[in-house]
Amino acid sequence: MTMDACRQLEILREKAAEIITEEELLRKLERSLRNQTPLNIKLGLDPTAPDLHLGHTVVIQKLRQFQELGHKIIFLVGDFTGMIGDPSGKSETRKPLTAEEVRENAETYRKQIFKILDPEKTVIDFNSRWMSQVGAQGLIELAAKHTVARMLERDDFKKRYEEGRPIGIHEFLYPLIQGYDSVMLHADVELGGTDQKFNLLVGRDLQRDYGQEPQVILTTPILEGTDGVQKMSKSLGNYIGIDEPPGEIIGKIMSIPDSLIPRYFQLVTSLPIGEIEALRRRMEEGELNPRDAKMQLAIELVKIYHSPEAAKAAAAEFNRVFREKGLPDEIAEVGIGPDDVEKGGVWLVRLLVLCSAAKTNSEARRLIAQGAVDLDGETVREIGVRVACDRSHLLKVGKKGFFRICKRF
Repeated sequence: MTMDACRQLEILREKAAEIITEEELLRKLERSLRNQTPLNIKLGLDPTAPDLHLGHTVVIQKLRQFQELGHKIIFLVGDFTGMIGDPSGKSETRKPLTAEEVRENAETYRKQIFKILDPEKTVIDFNSRWMSQVGAQGLIELAAKHTVARMLERDDFKKRYEEGRPIGIHEFLYPLIQGYDSVMLHADVELGGTDQKFNLLVGRDLQRDYGQEPQVILTTPILEGTDGVQKMSKSLGNYIGIDEPPGEIIGKIMSIPDSLIPRYFQLVTSLPIGEIEALRRRMEEGELNPRDAKMQLAIELVKIYHSPEAAKAAAAEFNRVFREKGLPDEIAEVGIGPDDVEKGGVWLVRLLVLCSAAKTNSEARRLIAQGAVDLDGETVREIGVRVACDRSHLLKVGKKGFFRICKRF
């Protein structure tokens, strides 16, 4: 920890959306240097889905910056809060997860987080460690430290209340428990996305209530998903998982809107701002094809989360399949059983669902109507088509879904 406090603050300010407050953070950094004691830096994530995605990495990379500056990193797995469900930004009550779902997802988080953080310098904790001991009386005492009026200052709660949408009492407990985590960990700084600002501020208030110095909060921008509109989310299906196969990462990056390219470079890679601006200008002036910029981005991400060798191989395979119109070396084989056949064949709509190329019949119909389905090299647009089972067929869905359809009876 030899870097002076002002320089540390300058580094930490990069790619941050807001720091509350910079003056407090500077004082904490100065005291840390003076006392040769690292700051406690907290980031909590609820294991609500099995994988970490690029949206998570925006804030985790900021955590890595603190780690590289010599501070104590506490990655808090919200196994207790995960069973409540974070209501931030939600227009309706979230379905709580079961304890088993939370445990399984938490174990995956533990494995994936070390793609970014140094495992030897990272403390992993679970908020069930103290919340399971709080009991009913402790929870009532915690709830007494906040008011309903204050909770309704939160935009999503306020909107749902005004629209007559239900708000569960347990949802009011969520920000209180998140704040109590900061009390238990004696957090000096807590990180989160901009949608977490209310919860992080509650943590500051609770620390004051418990006689602690309030934490500084540092928020990071929210990363849009592959649709270019909504926040990256597993539930919305617009995510890119950091543990996905290299080919999947490349395929998904190649599908993002061109307008997102500079933003993705800025938020999920370490490319210098100057180079990102140069890339933006070259695209605007027609000197750089957005497709090539996306491939550069995709290769960089596969290097980070897999390896340079994996990036090179996946890029070559992508170009062979999609640029040269070849087929991948491995094609998923889908067997058709007798229960799937009627009137001499398999209904194409049902076939798409069987291949998991569509989740529902309605989605399958839309794919066919959009011309996104090829059967044996020919685009199919008729919803009622039935696929004969007298031989195998090659089914292509979208740009990267290939399936070999085989008879199994």
